[in-house]
Amino acid sequence: MAEIGGAEPRILVIRMSSLGDIILAAPVFRNLKEKWPLARVDILVKPQFLGTVSKNAFIDNAVPFTGFLAALRTINSTRYDIIIDLHATLRSRLICLATRCPLKLRYRKDSLARKLFVNFRIPSPALEKHTLDRYLDVLAPLGVPVLHHGPELGDWITGTPGPALKPGPLRICLLQSAFLGDCVLTLPLLKKLRETLPGAAISVVTRPEAAEVFEASGLAAEIIEDRKKSSSSAFAEFNRLSAELSKRAFDAAIIPHRSLRSALLAWRSAIPIRIGFSSSAGSFLFTHRVPFSWLLHDVERNLALLSPLAGDLKTSFPGIRANAEAAARFSPPPGLTAGINAGSAWATKRWPKEKWARLIRKLYSEYGARVLMVGGSGEKAWNSEIEDLAGPECCFNLTGKTSMAELMEAIRPLKVFVSNDSGPMHIAAALGVPAVGIFGPTTRELGFFPYGSANRVVQTAVACRPCALHGSGHCPRGHFLCMRLLTAGEVFEAAKGRIEKMADIRH
Repeated sequence: MAEIGGAEPRILVIRMSSLGDIILAAPVFRNLKEKWPLARVDILVKPQFLGTVSKNAFIDNAVPFTGFLAALRTINSTRYDIIIDLHATLRSRLICLATRCPLKLRYRKDSLARKLFVNFRIPSPALEKHTLDRYLDVLAPLGVPVLHHGPELGDWITGTPGPALKPGPLRICLLQSAFLGDCVLTLPLLKKLRETLPGAAISVVTRPEAAEVFEASGLAAEIIEDRKKSSSSAFAEFNRLSAELSKRAFDAAIIPHRSLRSALLAWRSAIPIRIGFSSSAGSFLFTHRVPFSWLLHDVERNLALLSPLAGDLKTSFPGIRANAEAAARFSPPPGLTAGINAGSAWATKRWPKEKWARLIRKLYSEYGARVLMVGGSGEKAWNSEIEDLAGPECCFNLTGKTSMAELMEAIRPLKVFVSNDSGPMHIAAALGVPAVGIFGPTTRELGFFPYGSANRVVQTAVACRPCALHGSGHCPRGHFLCMRLLTAGEVFEAAKGRIEKMADIRH
C-alpha cells in the first residue's frame, strides 16, 4: 500500500444512497481509519444525505453528487489513491471507469440473485451473506483488518456543539414514557448520566407501571408519573405534567422517547437544553439532535443521547436493588429454575399456546421443578389455557398476581427466563438472568433483543420478517409462519444451553 498512499492515502467511498445503506457502511470507514489514522476518507453521496454523513466521526469530507461530469471533475482534481464502490450501479461503475485512480474496488452486490429471489422466489447461497459483510469484504485486497464488524457507539457525532451547562448543581429531566421494555432499556442511560454529571439531581418522567423499575435502580432523585393512559383527558394530563416540570426549573432534558408529545412536553416546560433523536417526530423542538440508527441495540442508541455531554459512552446495566418485602409476598416452589412470559400486548408476538405448553412440560421433566409463569392481569385467560394444556402440576402461575417489584423478585432467582419480545424479557436481562427471546414479527435487527452475551434470540428465517416494529393484531400474510415454524424443541435447547453456559461460568 506504501506505493499508493503511504500512511496517508486519499480514499473515496461511493455510496450515494439510501440513508440506511449509508449508515450501514459506518464500520467500513472506522476500519479504514483504524488502519490509516491519517488517511483522508471521503464519501460521494447525494446532496440530501450530506447532513447525515457529516455526523460520521470517520468521514473527512462529503462530496455531493450533483451530476456525472461535476463528480468526475471533483474526483479527478482530488487525485484519490483508492476508490471503493459500495453502490455498484451502472452510474457508479461509469464513474469509476472514467476517473484517474490507481486502485478501484467494488463490493459484490449479486443483483441477479436478488432479482431472481424477489420475482420468482429462486433461492441462492449468495443471498445468505449480509450486505454489511459484503461491504467489509472489499477491505481484504487493501490489507485492512476487519476489527469492527458492526455499528458501534461513537460512529456518529451530534454535529452541534455541546450544551453550555450552568455552573453549580444541575436539575436534569429524563423523559421516557414508552412501553415497559423501552423503560428497562433506558436504565444504562440513567446510570451513565449519573456518572457523567455526578452532582446533578435527575428526575425521571415515566408511566406508573414502569416507576418501580426506575426506583429499584436507585439512580433517580425523583420519579414523576405520566398518567397519559389512565387520565380521562389527554389534554388535561399534558397540561398538568408540563406545569409539574415547569415549576422544577430543569436545566436540561434527555428524551429517548421519539414521540411528538414528549418533545412538546419538554419545550412547553421551558427546559432550555433539550436533547433527543433526529428521527423524533418532534426533533424540530430539540436544541441538540443525535442521529438514530436501527443498527444499534436500543441500549446503545439511548446512550448515544449523551454524546453532546460525554466522550466515553460505554456502560453496563445498573444493579437493580433487591426488595426483601416484595420477595416475601409469594412462596416459590423448591428448585425453581425456569420462568416464562407467554403473553404480549400484540397478538402476533405471542408464540402459540400449544408450543408454550410443550416447552413447560419439557422444562418440568428436565429439571424436576415447576415453571414460573408471569404476566399482566390482561393475560390471565391466555396463561390459564397454557397452564391447563401443560398440566397445573408443572406450573407456578403468578399471572396478574404481582406488582412490578414482586415481578422482579420472582424473576431474580431463576436460571433462565423464556419470553416473547416484551418487557419482562428485558427485566430478566437487567437482573442478570439469562433470557431467551422468542421473536416472530419483530427481529433482533430492530435493536430490541435481550441485551448482553448471556442471552439468546430464537427465531425463524421467514422472508416477510419484520412485518411491524411492535407487532400487530394479526399476521399480514395470514400464515403466521414466523411463530408456527418455531418448535418447542428449539426453544428448549436454547433455554437449556443458557442454563449450562451459566453453570460453566460459575464453576
